[in-house]
Amino acid sequence: MTTESLPSGVTIYPIPAFTDNYIWCVHNHRHAVVVDPGDAQPVLTYLKDNDLRLSAVLITHHHRDHTGGIAKLVSAIPELPVIGPRGGHIRGLTKSVSQGDTVTLPTLDMALHVMEVPGHTLDHIAFFGHNIIFCGDTLFSAGCGRLFEGSPEQMLHSLNKIKRLPASTQVYCTHEYTQANVNFALAVEPDNQALSQFAQWVATQRAENRPTLPTPLSQQKEVNPFLRAHELSVKSAGEAYCENTLVDEVAVFAAIRRWKDEF
Repeated sequence: MTTESLPSGVTIYPIPAFTDNYIWCVHNHRHAVVVDPGDAQPVLTYLKDNDLRLSAVLITHHHRDHTGGIAKLVSAIPELPVIGPRGGHIRGLTKSVSQGDTVTLPTLDMALHVMEVPGHTLDHIAFFGHNIIFCGDTLFSAGCGRLFEGSPEQMLHSLNKIKRLPASTQVYCTHEYTQANVNFALAVEPDNQALSQFAQWVATQRAENRPTLPTPLSQQKEVNPFLRAHELSVKSAGEAYCENTLVDEVAVFAAIRRWKDEF
C-alpha cells in the first residue's frame, strides 16, 4: 500500500467548531477541501481570511455536527461538490461513494480512497491516501466512537481495517477527545509506559490549548485500548471490569467499550 505523502504545498488545518469539533481544511494556499463541516460559518471565515476557494466537501457520516454546514456552504458556493456515504439520507450530497471508490481532488492534485467503517453509525466511511486518513468518529486518539448504530463486531472489524494501513499514516479524527480518552486508557493499562508518556504530552498540549491531532497510527497501536483488544493486559482489564471470562477479541472490545461508556 502506498505511503505517498501530501503533494508539495498542501497543508491541513483544524478549523475549530462547536466545543470540540475540528473541521479539517486541506489547502494549497489557493484551493481548499473541508471534511465534515458541521458549521458553515467557521469555514467561510477561514476561507475569507486566507483567500481560499472551496472546491469540495467530504462527509464521513450523517450526524448533524458533521453535516450541518452543508446547506449554507452550497448556498454560498454554487455547484460545490459534496461527497459522502451512499444511502440517499444526507441532504446536499452531490456524489455518493462506498468501499473501494476513489475521490479525486484535482485542485489539490490528490486522490483519496474510500473505506467503509461502520460501528459508530452504519453509514460511516473514511477517506485515506497520501499517508493520511480522515476517519470521522470511528477512531479517536486513544479512543473510538460510541456504538450508536453498529455492533461491537462491526466496530472492531472497522478498526482492524484502519490498523492495516501503513504505520506512518496520520490519523485525522473530528473531535478533541484525547484528554478524556487518555484518562480512560490509563485505567485500562496503568502500566503501559508508552501510554504514560503520551498522557504527559497530551496534558501539555491541552494546557497550552494546542490540538493533539493528527496522531500517527503507529502511536495509536501502542496507546489506544480499542486497537489493543488482542493484548493480554487489555483482556485482563476487561475481565476484571465485567467479572467474566472474555473468550475472544470481540468480547474484549465490547467489554472495554461498555466500560468507557460508563467511565
